[in-house]
Amino acid sequence: MQRSEQQFANLVREHKATIYTVCYMFSKDNDEVSDLFQEILVKLWKGFSSFEGRSDIKTWVYRVSLNTCITIDRKKKRRAKNETLAIDINLYEDNDADTKQVKQLYERINKLGVFDRAIILLWLEGIPYDEIGDIVGISAKNVSVKLVRIREQLKNMH
Repeated sequence: MQRSEQQFANLVREHKATIYTVCYMFSKDNDEVSDLFQEILVKLWKGFSSFEGRSDIKTWVYRVSLNTCITIDRKKKRRAKNETLAIDINLYEDNDADTKQVKQLYERINKLGVFDRAIILLWLEGIPYDEIGDIVGISAKNVSVKLVRIREQLKNMH
């Protein structure tokens, strides 16, 4: 294996959880998540040699992952504009109050626009505002303002 291939393999191994986190932001279907993951790997590989290190590698991985999923999500929505997609899997087998609350939160998050969904899910991952800003391409202050609005939106959903 060439040195760059080894470095890329290490990058994927180190950031696999990050990539899967982003994939699961956009789908709960295992096959679709797998497809998204593969597509992200292709984009990361294509951009790996030109990554200049101006941002943290994890930020770059998040940005490539999010942009790839957003692009695919938009294409999917254009194709299925009038189709209603139903997820028939019960991801929450437990019926306790905490599980119901988490399920309700994620149902509400999935109603948000893709940009707001990305911001709130990155925040839930514990990513700092400045890093979220780097990932989505806005200032940390703007992230703060958007999060206040997004949280208010989530509270007011029925």
